[in-house]
Amino acid sequence: MSTLSIENISMRFELPGGGHVQALEGINLEIKSGELMSVLGPSGCGKTTLLNIIAGFLAPTEGQMTLNDHLITAPDAERGMVFQQGALFEWMSVRENVSFGPRMRGQREREWAETVDHLLDIVGLGDFKEKSVFELSGGMQQRVALARCLANDPDVILMDEPLGALDALTREKMQGLVLKLWKETGKTIILITHSVEEALLLGERLLVLAPRPGRIHREYKLPFADMGVGQDLREVKKDPEFSEKREEILSMIWDMEEEIMGRSEEAGA
Repeated sequence: MSTLSIENISMRFELPGGGHVQALEGINLEIKSGELMSVLGPSGCGKTTLLNIIAGFLAPTEGQMTLNDHLITAPDAERGMVFQQGALFEWMSVRENVSFGPRMRGQREREWAETVDHLLDIVGLGDFKEKSVFELSGGMQQRVALARCLANDPDVILMDEPLGALDALTREKMQGLVLKLWKETGKTIILITHSVEEALLLGERLLVLAPRPGRIHREYKLPFADMGVGQDLREVKKDPEFSEKREEILSMIWDMEEEIMGRSEEAGA
């Protein structure tokens, strides 16, 4: 059982002309294997910064993180990333994109072919494996990105607003796919989003970060992700508890945004 431990993480960015920006302060978390966590908060609260630190793209100015008791100091295959834009190789076929990681690790086709084809079937792209990525819609490209991440068999999947650029109908379908992959693979997933509804649907744990410096303001344990695996997501949204939590968190984020605007006005006065 893999556990991601985040211990007293803080992040400060030095400014070129002097001074600094405190992006994160005192983040402490323990995320167990197989958990699905969504992270929400007002713009500039450090959501993506936190994800980049977990990925190993940034080194925190204070604190440390461990995965499976190993210190995280750089990117590695244990943590896979899915970006808002898929970061795919558009000149390659779908199958070539998904098999890229195994091929770069020196695996022969007989070692990865069955797994890659199985993943493409799971994400609904079995009939598109020989298509070039540039021929696909945005939603299909994000399916490729998910399959490519899974092909590397990471312990933790990190998602930075992976559905933010999609139209409403495609986004809803992709939310259902994320829940399906979570249940079928048992992977730990951490997802950043600006959407309160999406955070509620895709987080059995939901973290709300406070305005800069980013810190954990509130944590929720929610039933909606499990509910969404077995029923239509639109039906889940009709649940009275879903509506209650949505309004509660929307009000919380609104108050935070008002606080940020107040600070800006004071600074400009």
